[in-house]
Amino acid sequence: MWKRDESVKPATPPAPAPAAPAAPAVSVPPAASSERRPQHMGENVNIGKSVIIKGELSGSEDLTIEGHVEGRIELKENILTIGPNGKIRAEVFAKSVIVLGEVTGNVTASEKVDIRDNGSVDGDITSPRVAIAEGAHFRGSVDMQRAGAKPAAKAAAPAAQAAPAAAAPAQGQKVGA
Repeated sequence: MWKRDESVKPATPPAPAPAAPAAPAVSVPPAASSERRPQHMGENVNIGKSVIIKGELSGSEDLTIEGHVEGRIELKENILTIGPNGKIRAEVFAKSVIVLGEVTGNVTASEKVDIRDNGSVDGDITSPRVAIAEGAHFRGSVDMQRAGAKPAAKAAAPAAQAAPAAAAPAQGQKVGA
C-alpha cells in the first residue's frame, strides 16, 4: 500500500505543473500530500517478532508491537497495538490500547482499551471505555472512571448518604423518647 500511495501522489503534482496559471494550485496539493506522508509514516511504527526490549519504551508515534517487551511502555498521546505475536510484561500507558496478543501488567488508557478475539490481558485496566471481544482473555479489574467526572460524583454520593443516615437516628430518637 505504501508504494501505491507514493506512486499516486508523485503522479498528481507533475500533471498540473506544466500549466503556469495552475502553479498556486500545484503548491496546495503537494503540501496536502506532504502532510499526509508524515502522518502515514509517523502513524505506526512496528517492532518486529524477533525484537526483545527490556526497559522503558516511550514515544510520540503510534506503535505496533509484534515482539517481546518487558518494563514500561508510555505513549500517552498515541495508539499502542499489541499484535497477535506480541508478548508484553509491562505497565502500559497510552491514549488507546488494542490487544491482539498477550499483555501481563496494568493497562492505563486515556480513551479506550480494546481486547480483540484472541487477545489476552492479565492485569488491571483503567480507561473510560473498555471493549472485550468474545474469545478474548481478561483477568484483573476494570476502572472506567472518566477524568474528573466520577470522582466528584463519588464525593457527593457519600455526603448524600451520610445526611439521610444522620436524619434517621434523629427521628428514631424522637420517636423513642
